[in-house]
Amino acid sequence: MKSELIVDVQPKEVSIALLEDGRLVSLQKESRDIAYAVGDIYVAKVKKLMPGLNAAFVNVGYDKDAFLHYLDLGPHFSTYSEFLKQVFGEPEDPSSPDASNSPSAQGKKPRPMRRPTGKLPDISRMKLLPDIDKHGTITDQLTAGRELMVQIVKEPISSKGPRLTTEISFTGRYMVLMPFNDKISISQKIKSTAEKLRLRHLVESIKPKNFGVIIRTSAEGKSVAELNHELQTLLQAWNQTVAKARTAPVPSLIFEEESRIVGVLRDIFSPSFEDIYVNDPEALEQIKKYVSLISPEKADIVHLYSSDQPIFDHFNITRQIKSSFGKTVSFKSGAYIIIEHTEALHVIDVNSGNRTKAGSDQETNALDVNIRAADEIARQLRLRDMGGIIVVDFIDMAKSEHRQALYDHMRQVMATDRARHNILPLSKFGLMQITRQRVRPVLDITTTETCPSCFGKGEVQPSLLFTDTLKEKLDYLVNHLHQKNFILYVHPFVHAYLTKGLISEARRWRMKIGGKFKILPDESLAYLQYRVLDHNRNEIDVKDEKDLDKTSSVKSKEKAKTRIKE
Repeated sequence: MKSELIVDVQPKEVSIALLEDGRLVSLQKESRDIAYAVGDIYVAKVKKLMPGLNAAFVNVGYDKDAFLHYLDLGPHFSTYSEFLKQVFGEPEDPSSPDASNSPSAQGKKPRPMRRPTGKLPDISRMKLLPDIDKHGTITDQLTAGRELMVQIVKEPISSKGPRLTTEISFTGRYMVLMPFNDKISISQKIKSTAEKLRLRHLVESIKPKNFGVIIRTSAEGKSVAELNHELQTLLQAWNQTVAKARTAPVPSLIFEEESRIVGVLRDIFSPSFEDIYVNDPEALEQIKKYVSLISPEKADIVHLYSSDQPIFDHFNITRQIKSSFGKTVSFKSGAYIIIEHTEALHVIDVNSGNRTKAGSDQETNALDVNIRAADEIARQLRLRDMGGIIVVDFIDMAKSEHRQALYDHMRQVMATDRARHNILPLSKFGLMQITRQRVRPVLDITTTETCPSCFGKGEVQPSLLFTDTLKEKLDYLVNHLHQKNFILYVHPFVHAYLTKGLISEARRWRMKIGGKFKILPDESLAYLQYRVLDHNRNEIDVKDEKDLDKTSSVKSKEKAKTRIKE
């Protein structure tokens, strides 16, 4: 199976597509200016306690308060809390004589912690305190106004704020570093007992005291030098984060990934990748540096895509996105599934459509459709990053062995899914229930297109005159804005019309208007939609000359009225 990674870097977001034999199996989109992403660490303040929920609402700077449950404090919260006292300083003691006249005693906001100066505390020299009671209450551990170091474990979803934890961790390619925890855990995907023992003894010999380590699957077969280098990098990130927490205002971000692209790539990179294509030189250097670090023999698989055709169009990804993200998704032999999203769960309905198979009975036909649907559903869960509760309504099957075969097949095709999940057997109503880890909103791409001419009103200008509009825009760009070298992207159907023939319409425009502009197809555009990029791939906002004339005439009339009044 040929695996390829395609990275599309745009001014506002980065899209990463994973292809297996040319088929889109995973798509991730990350905003380049996103805040409150999973893994970010903040210095924050407890806003209020909710004993009924056994949780606290914490101010991290988001418009909705973040949620911190008691169980997300972690068993080592006592040691963590003692460490923060040394970092931030002791909060005001409410039992002291001066505290009765303090603002906090009078129902006002408590004073901030007194920030000490000097050398930061060393975890490896601390004594680990006993674990907190896992059945305890939030009021036993936290008070309103308390300053904390928290890490985001779930991004804001719908109307909810981020979800937090105080179990801080730093993720690398080979391991995860966890302060205040002196245990070593090894990925269950490493099957060799001898390799597990080797890695455990190796990490025990290099890790500092009171730091826990989770050894990831990718550490299998790696040398002590490679693991020690990454461990030192993670320890440096921890020390820098603590130092920043002491001086940073509350709330504020104190740690984030160096690059969103590298962060996404770290989780999905595999040595099985044969090619990585990226359309941005800066991102190319970041990816090359990362790949050279974790897999030097694969450094030459990273390529710069420099063609003017959109990178997703070149690799047939745009077409696959439009066919895979709609409400109805068809697969082989005319069968299809319908996907609905609600606030509580996702519902998938399997239909055989107009599929017919000569020589087969209804039961065998239902099993065949269900098996093919299970393959597509497993792909859709990864593709859309669907999480929470998923209910699948398969075609009814009477035989228990067929229901068991479908259940076994679903578990098999979901085995490669990196997200934690649980699958239940078919119920007597033919429903299969799946729970899948949800850490970010579902990737829901709208495949229907709003008419760019009428914006949904139902009436448009004659499409025959669209080429005249394009010609006017080109003339305005070249002769008024003095843009000579740019690219006009249009729908593929429009492009085919403009470039047909030896002396095409586009060639006649170049001869008459001048300039060195190109006209290229873009599958992501609607039929009568277009966009213009300059030679630096920055979008040019084309404003109609008539609109400019209207604006200038209005301004001149306003000036005339002002003179008359004077």
